[in-house]
Amino acid sequence: MEVEKIAQYAFIAFVFIAVITGIAVGFMAYNANSNFPYGWSDQNIQNVNGGITLVLLILGIVVGLVSITVKEVTPFLLAAIALIVASMSNVWSPLETVHPILAYWAEGILNNIVAFAAPAAVLNAIKLVLAIAKEK
Repeated sequence: MEVEKIAQYAFIAFVFIAVITGIAVGFMAYNANSNFPYGWSDQNIQNVNGGITLVLLILGIVVGLVSITVKEVTPFLLAAIALIVASMSNVWSPLETVHPILAYWAEGILNNIVAFAAPAAVLNAIKLVLAIAKEK
């Protein structure tokens, strides 16, 4: 199997991991804030979320070094910028009118995807700047 195919499958698997862990963290945060009798404490949620974020950052570095080809850099950086901007806004609050857990899930998923995509974006931006500097 080609290295590019393996990298493509790894990228899809890492995004899947980010989505699943985002749903899990969102569910824990919802339980903590809904006075669920056996809910997670804020400290437990922070510990779990910190561990997940660390793993996703490492996976993002791996993807940034291996998976993104030269012709994919610009679209990837544009998508990463859009994800980072969306994660900083409060666009998920209308989901609370449908059901409060949806906002927690959306926030958790987006934060995890950004934690995965941001290091890959930084590495590829550095590669792009170095390539531009080399040409001049």
